[in-house]
Amino acid sequence: MVIVLTPGAKEEEVAVLREVLQEAGCEVWPTKGAFQDILGLVGETHKVDREQVMSFRCVEKVLAVQDPYKKANRLFHPLDTAIRVGNSRIGGGGLAVIAGPCSVESEEQIVGIAKQVQASGATFLRGGAYKPRSSPYSFQGMQEEGLELLKLARKATGLPIVSELVSTDQLDRFVDDVDVIQIGTRNMQNYELLKAVGEVNKPVLLKRGLSSTIEEWLMSAEYIMAGGNEQVILCERGIRTFETYTRNTLDLSAVLAVKHLSHLPVVVDPSHAAGMWWMVEALSKAAVAVGADGLMIEVHNEPERARCDGAQSLKPERFDRLMGQLQRLSALEESAM
Repeated sequence: MVIVLTPGAKEEEVAVLREVLQEAGCEVWPTKGAFQDILGLVGETHKVDREQVMSFRCVEKVLAVQDPYKKANRLFHPLDTAIRVGNSRIGGGGLAVIAGPCSVESEEQIVGIAKQVQASGATFLRGGAYKPRSSPYSFQGMQEEGLELLKLARKATGLPIVSELVSTDQLDRFVDDVDVIQIGTRNMQNYELLKAVGEVNKPVLLKRGLSSTIEEWLMSAEYIMAGGNEQVILCERGIRTFETYTRNTLDLSAVLAVKHLSHLPVVVDPSHAAGMWWMVEALSKAAVAVGADGLMIEVHNEPERARCDGAQSLKPERFDRLMGQLQRLSALEESAM
């Protein structure tokens, strides 16, 4: 349920209304808009007397929310959410670019790539310290040592770190060392992990599951937000379909759908979607064209020697050229609004 307040509603009247709603068993989530404020209700909304609510002079209208996700719903928060991390931002205008290697391999590698992508205009550094892999025999990441190397790269460039959390056992370390916690595709419906990151004050990048519907994806975001952490960024990275030529099938329609249904920012990972470096540039431009708030692009100085996903990684010089094209395209899209 969403209660739309009248413009200029008096604070003391709204305070009384909130008290009545809480007594009915509802959690109240206020949102301030440019011209009007709203109150989003979660909990036993069936116990709320709509006529009683409408009797308050500060109430303009009451809207029912039929979707199972509430806090991620645009009705709760009509304006786009912007997630700020240091001097960088995802959502609320502009294009955020998260770039770096699939996995951290050495100090020279991660610091060198960090400096290169920063020079090209990237706003975040990605790098896997822990790597959940389909095969138990594949490289699983440098783990704690990888986190330490990411911190060295951040110190050298100032770029905020995005890295994947795979277990609640590592959460405290990630809260201390990582700027944006990534929840990967395989863990999108790991509800205990979602609950855990919902209890920390740290931005969370939530990747869409391999075969997850948009509603399931938003419900996973709801798990995080229900714990009190509203700093959620959604990431479309391709879904599993009958097609086998590409690694996954990039669902750009999901960007449009999610931005219609939710206020949360959406980034696109064309690298994991395609699985082939030569598709990444065109898919990145397409993502900007449909309104993505950001991109996550894999960059490696020697893809042929990469220990993980070299085939989908751009070399720094190609990434640099792409960034120039994306900046012009993003400016063009914004001027057309």
